[in-house]
Amino acid sequence: MIAPDLPGTALVTGATAGIGHEFARQLAGRGHDLVLVARDAERLTEVAAELETAYGVAVEVLPADLTEREQLARVERRVADPEAPVELLVNNAGFGLRQRFLDNDVEDEQAMLDVLVTAVLRLSHAALGAMSERGHGGLINVSSVAAFLPRGTYSAAKAWVNSFGEWAAGEYRDRGITVTTLCPGFTRTEFHSRMQVSQDSAPDFMWLDADVLVRRALADFDRGRVLSVPGAQYRTITTLSRAVPNRVLQRLQSLGR
Repeated sequence: MIAPDLPGTALVTGATAGIGHEFARQLAGRGHDLVLVARDAERLTEVAAELETAYGVAVEVLPADLTEREQLARVERRVADPEAPVELLVNNAGFGLRQRFLDNDVEDEQAMLDVLVTAVLRLSHAALGAMSERGHGGLINVSSVAAFLPRGTYSAAKAWVNSFGEWAAGEYRDRGITVTTLCPGFTRTEFHSRMQVSQDSAPDFMWLDADVLVRRALADFDRGRVLSVPGAQYRTITTLSRAVPNRVLQRLQSLGR
């Protein structure tokens, strides 16, 4: 749980666009000071100025490429800093690769793994250590509905995030820490356009708005929920996926190729 007397500082990775930007906006609206992490320093500065003006909160910018270990280490140190505690860590940064595994360059696959898994692991380690000492804090790790489906390395990485989050939620609850794993489905952000995936790739009813998604995620976090799956359509998919063997899901997906 967050310290009861003040909202505290929230650190959001991938904060300049999409779900991460919406987390930053809604957390600022709740009164959280912010630390924003992304690769683009100029865009970070613009977002920080926008949020400071709109909400009157303090916003610190921390440019970092999470695929670079030295830059990731800077973010780890900031998360763990006892002099400027981070009460809420939102591990949101991420990207996907459009092509199938063997069609992707292995270095691109490695970079995706570094952001989706290694950065989440190391930042969570830094946060959980500091929060355990204080006796309060929270993590929101952004996973995906893809974690429930056998769809290559992106799904595999997100399945790790789900498994880790479920374990951490139980492990650290008694230390006053809430860990919620958010599993979005198709969301209207830059994420899919960067992969050159149009909104025609899924029916309109499957697309979620980022503001609604983040509002639901924060409500689930406030309730101490381990898993947040916004959208009835996605709650149905995740429930069914648990009942259907992976080999059947793989066969069904191959029919659409």
